[in-house]
Amino acid sequence: MGITQWIADNAVAFIAATSYPGIFLLMTLESMVFPVPSEAVMPFAGFLIHDGQFTFTGVIIASTFGSIVGSLVSYSMGFYGGKPFIKRFGKYLLLDTHDLEITERFFAKHGELTIFISRFIPVIRHMISIPAGLGKMKIWKFIIYTMLGAGMWNAFLAYVGYKLKSNWTEVMTYSHIIDIVVVAILGLAFLYYAYKIYINMTKKNTVS
Repeated sequence: MGITQWIADNAVAFIAATSYPGIFLLMTLESMVFPVPSEAVMPFAGFLIHDGQFTFTGVIIASTFGSIVGSLVSYSMGFYGGKPFIKRFGKYLLLDTHDLEITERFFAKHGELTIFISRFIPVIRHMISIPAGLGKMKIWKFIIYTMLGAGMWNAFLAYVGYKLKSNWTEVMTYSHIIDIVVVAILGLAFLYYAYKIYINMTKKNTVS
């Protein structure tokens, strides 16, 4: 069994075992600053839609509700805690202040519509809620834009997973190539987060 098949089997097994609450929890974490990419959750939920274990409606409701809750947590961090809170506790959440600064500039340039647009942009979508809170964006607007953007993105990824499962046998004929790509992506992700942890620890020691 190749690594791609192994990952797919285990991801599907986990999501199937935890059902809709599992999707809700994973997407809540994804919408905060935790390293849980939606691309590693929603397509496998789509697998289970194809197999008849989940419904498309149920998956979209659970995932989008999770996205809203996670985004509101980050929004609250910015709204109530402000930059002092982020600077003090961000390092414990692997919150990269450089990425946050980029996201703040993105929000300042494009305005409130950024909350919708950012749901389709890696890295920025994990942090955009904090600048929205810092900027005291009206919460009802924040929720609506989050619901629309996250709902569309989640639905797209679930559909991609559904179509992938429909053609899984054909896809796996290229498993040797896919495995190499997956290993490379996982390796880069590991190095990236190891680097972030190192930088955060270095900053903490410098401050101490």
